[in-house]
Amino acid sequence: QVHLVESGGGSVQAGGSLRLSCAASGSTYSTYVMAWFRQASGKEREGVAAIYIAGGSTYYADSVKGRFTISQDNAKNTLYLQMRSLKPEDTAMYYCAAQEGDFIRNTLLATYNYNNWGQGTQVTVSS
Repeated sequence: QVHLVESGGGSVQAGGSLRLSCAASGSTYSTYVMAWFRQASGKEREGVAAIYIAGGSTYYADSVKGRFTISQDNAKNTLYLQMRSLKPEDTAMYYCAAQEGDFIRNTLLATYNYNNWGQGTQVTVSS
């Protein structure tokens, strides 16, 4: 079991940037796949980006490719999501998720693969 705490959300104008952080504790962080998801009001939770902690391989949703970057600091057991060129449609609660194991690559952003979730951090992008 791993405990996840997100931070870094806030309000920003369209075109701006934010960096989200997710501090992980309580388990062997290096064996996990970690990911960022988001859920806009009235919509289903969707995957944004994922990373294999051991190898650093990343995977992105088409909607954020070229704008968002997922990264890790293994020394700090912390996951990041750098978000640039933000759009109003990026407005959502952003969640960090983690799961030990190996997934088929095109399922890395499926919510059903993850049993460990943070409490979320709100991102609001105004036009």
